[in-house]
Formats: sequence, C-alpha cells, structure tokens
Amino acid sequence: MNKREFKDKIYGELAKVTKAMGNPHRMEIIDLLAQGPFPVEQIANATGLSIANTSQHLQTLKHARLVQITRDGNFIRYSLAGENVYNAWAGLRELGMVYNSEVDKVVKDFRKGFNDLDPVNADDLLKMIEKKNVVILDVRPEEEYNRGHIHRAISVPLEQLGDRLKSIPKSKTIVAYCRGPFCLYADEAVATLTQKGYNAKRMTEGFPDWVQKGYPVEVETTK
Repeated sequence: MNKREFKDKIYGELAKVTKAMGNPHRMEIIDLLAQGPFPVEQIANATGLSIANTSQHLQTLKHARLVQITRDGNFIRYSLAGENVYNAWAGLRELGMVYNSEVDKVVKDFRKGFNDLDPVNADDLLKMIEKKNVVILDVRPEEEYNRGHIHRAISVPLEQLGDRLKSIPKSKTIVAYCRGPFCLYADEAVATLTQKGYNAKRMTEGFPDWVQKGYPVEVETTK
C-alpha cells in the first residue's frame, strides 16, 4: 500500500462514520441515546418515526459502530457505543450553532414564545448548587432520571409538574433541565412555572453535557 492508497483508505473509512451521522433523524437518535439505552419502540415514539424506519436508521448507526445492542431476554435495547460518540455529536452540534447562523435563528425564533431570556449554563448552575440557593428540577421521564441526574436534582417529569407545584418552593430560583439544548421539556416547564409566579430558568445544556464536564451526578440505586 502506497501513501495515496493509505490516505484514500483512511479517509474513506472515516467518511463512513460521518455519513452515518449525517442524517437529521440519526442525529436525533444519537441525541436521545445519550440519555441511556432504549428499545426501538421508545426511540420511534420519541422521534416521530415508524418502527420500521427507526430500525433502518439504527442499523445504519450500528454498521458504523456508533451504537450497540444489549439483550435482556426477548428485549433488545440500543445504546451509544461509547462516550466518544456523544462527544463527536456534541462537537458537531456546537460547530453548527457557532458557524450556521440559521441554527441559532431557528432556536431563538422558537423560544421567543417561552419568555426565557436569561437561561443558566452548566457552569453557573454548579456555582448556584454550591451556594445552595437553587432548586433543580429534572423534567425528563423518571426512567432517565433514575439512570443518572444532576447532583441534588429532583425528579419532576413534565407531565407531573402541574400536580406537584405545591411542593416546589417559591423562595428560591428554580432551574429546570432535560436532555439537551434542543430538548423542549425544560422550556415547557419554565413556561408553566413562570405563569405560576416562580422565578424559573432552564439550563442551556442537558444532562449529557453536564456529565461531559465531569460535574457531580447521582444515580437512583433504590429503584
């Protein structure tokens, strides 16, 4: 193998990885799987795809070795092959948000309706935790919370928020977070809390970004 053949082979193999990621549905699937393993049915429900279409996308990601499967009896769950997969997606997401002005415009235009003009980033939230002047709400589904969550966060799935408002103190700042920058659970939670008179903000990033920074997390070991 000469130098040219070597380079063609290397870049050709790397292109298979970027080709596998270079689809909006597969990007969303990677973003979802950053929360942990899911069966194909849940992935299809979360992404609005048919089960057959979801399976095809998962097979493409699997062939590129970006996702893996685990079996529990008759159940099959898909997960990211490793943390590097999420790191690559997060880097691509950041690249798009910095250099593609349309991405930033779409996000800002959509969020105008939520009246959340002052979100909190992960670094600022860590300082607020240290000062103990914040209540953190994890508004993802409880299953995802149990797998891992921000230190001292309380699980309040979005669909339960209305019934649990009385247990949330108004004397502190409330910060809600969910799966990531493009997840809307936190936006909806902040909108509800603000309407009820709370000083509520969302965290700019999501739980996987918090983990990526090496910030403190907890896992529910009793469930």
